[in-house]
Amino acid sequence: MVADSIEREITIAAPRERVWEVLTRAEFLDLWIGTVTPALIEQLEPPTVLAVRRPRGSGLVTFTLSTEPGDHTRLRMVESGLTPPGSPREAQAPTHAGGRTGTGWTRRLTEFACHTERLTLRR
Repeated sequence: MVADSIEREITIAAPRERVWEVLTRAEFLDLWIGTVTPALIEQLEPPTVLAVRRPRGSGLVTFTLSTEPGDHTRLRMVESGLTPPGSPREAQAPTHAGGRTGTGWTRRLTEFACHTERLTLRR
């Protein structure tokens, strides 16, 4: 793990296409990014990679989905480009999910997985 990044992985008991849909549908955004605010999409490769830059120049958040046995999905999240702890810019750095420890991401991804596993999507 790079010093200026947070990485988390979780396995979700749902097919990759469902996880992708929950990850990218507007009505579910608050599950993984918190309060819905404008974000710049940096990379979009359905149904595998979504990378967004959160507001006010904070780090890049990249979600990568891969298929696991048993119709499960591995979701890997990396938030990179964070201001390193102790740097002069740290005091001005935007707050990101979970502060320097990433505990917020652990909680959000667990909630995201639970929601996705029990969700029945309607088109």
